[in-house]
Amino acid sequence: MMTDLDTFRAETRAWLEANVPASMRQPMRGEGDANWGGRKADYSKNPDQKLYMDRMAERGWTVPDWPTQYGGGGLSAAETKILREEMAALNCRNPLNSFGISMLGPALLKYGTEEQKLEHLPKIARGEIRWCQGYSEPNAGSDLAGLATSAVSDGDDYIVNGQKVWTSYADKADWIFCLVRTSKDSKQGGISFLLFDMDSPGVSTKPILLISGYSPFCETFFDNVRVPKKNRIHDENKGWDVAKYLLGHEREMISGMGLASPGGNPLIEGAIATIGLDAQGRLADPILRAQLALFEVRSKAFSAMSERFIDQLKAGQAHPAQPSMMKYYGTELNKDRHELVMASGGSDTLEWESERSNGGAKPRAWLRTKANSIEGGTSEVQLNIVAKRILELPA
Repeated sequence: MMTDLDTFRAETRAWLEANVPASMRQPMRGEGDANWGGRKADYSKNPDQKLYMDRMAERGWTVPDWPTQYGGGGLSAAETKILREEMAALNCRNPLNSFGISMLGPALLKYGTEEQKLEHLPKIARGEIRWCQGYSEPNAGSDLAGLATSAVSDGDDYIVNGQKVWTSYADKADWIFCLVRTSKDSKQGGISFLLFDMDSPGVSTKPILLISGYSPFCETFFDNVRVPKKNRIHDENKGWDVAKYLLGHEREMISGMGLASPGGNPLIEGAIATIGLDAQGRLADPILRAQLALFEVRSKAFSAMSERFIDQLKAGQAHPAQPSMMKYYGTELNKDRHELVMASGGSDTLEWESERSNGGAKPRAWLRTKANSIEGGTSEVQLNIVAKRILELPA
């Protein structure tokens, strides 16, 4: 006898099979295959990206566990898990990558007013607005509470001046969620959390060229930017509470780098294509074979742990410091994955600009992973949090 969840699974599978374009059921070849949405998105080369996103958004499945009034699917934790499983079974890509979904959305759901939720969350769910994060500054990285970007009260507005750095995709973003200093009386108690349009007068960005040859990060400058006070999330000088809550979700997002993408096992398939098999049908290089086997064990263990963590998080049972543990291990796993890609790919992984190598996708991605242990809080900071708050080791 079918249960309600069995029925939901069958209906979900049928809908995905009928509505997800074939091109969206193939492994991503690089960052260009990710859909970030927003006002500046260009779908001319791949219109299926928008078709897929729009169809999923119409059902609320870009954010399946958000309430329906905010653009979500209103699904239970069990239904959301089934949706993810059925998407993985069909090798469906993520319909929408979004800092609005993974970071700002949860913070708005917890701290935003009803007016703010209704204004911003549906646009996030539909992929209409692309967000960036204004946290780190030249003199406020790991010591984020030392930030100096100021917001001075001026009637119904704030006047914002200062600089952010390592602002991911600031040059492509439509809006920013930004930490500013509204009081100097207290280091953490003088910070507020603002939202504003990146097209506001006085906002400018400058891409930072990385060793990979890409520029996903930017310097971001604010010169007398006028921001309405209605765009402040939570109370004035209480932005640190929002910032800490959002960081937990950011670390959860970054930890997902350690999970394998749907669609076969490109790591092992790539090694076989380059090295070949021995007489017993095994990868011909025994040392690399052992390394790949160990990685697969670690990857599957992390996947199981991630699933358990998400269940605990949805149930409100996760340890507050657990995102730091997940972030650390997930980023280390992702770096190891790309090290193995380089080790098993032969001379092909040294190609940098050829059409055959998709513009040097593999070595550029490998170099990009070196930032994983810095962004979202350095690995050293995460280990300190784990030692202090989970293992309860003495300071």
